[in-house]
Amino acid sequence: MAHLKTVWNGSTKGNGTITGDKMDTPIAIPTVSGGSGDGANPTDLLAASAASCYAMTLIALTAARNLPVIGLVMTTEAVNSKDKGLKIIHYPEVSLPESATEEEIKFVERAFNTADMGCHIGNLLKRADAEIKIEGKISLE
Repeated sequence: MAHLKTVWNGSTKGNGTITGDKMDTPIAIPTVSGGSGDGANPTDLLAASAASCYAMTLIALTAARNLPVIGLVMTTEAVNSKDKGLKIIHYPEVSLPESATEEEIKFVERAFNTADMGCHIGNLLKRADAEIKIEGKISLE
């Protein structure tokens, strides 16, 4: 269960914070909406929630299989338009050792989509007609 506290200072050009047990995030109305832009906006927060859920689900899948994952780096793009709604694209890159087997590589390739289907935040967003795409990549180190 999440317990959050939101504090806002000023009017639309103001800013605020959302704090919780594990977070302390500055928030603001985006400049395109007449705000200061001096903090995360709702689309940023939603994208961060979807990105962290997807990344943690992907890592959990690879860990359950005892894969030799060196690390994960992921960028996420989120666009929210009145015409097309919310579109999120995750670009995960999983690093494996050069000694990774073909079977391990193929598992990670499948895990990109499996993690998308298993991410509860992404699934909630899809039920609200958001589009989520995954463009995964594997690098060998």
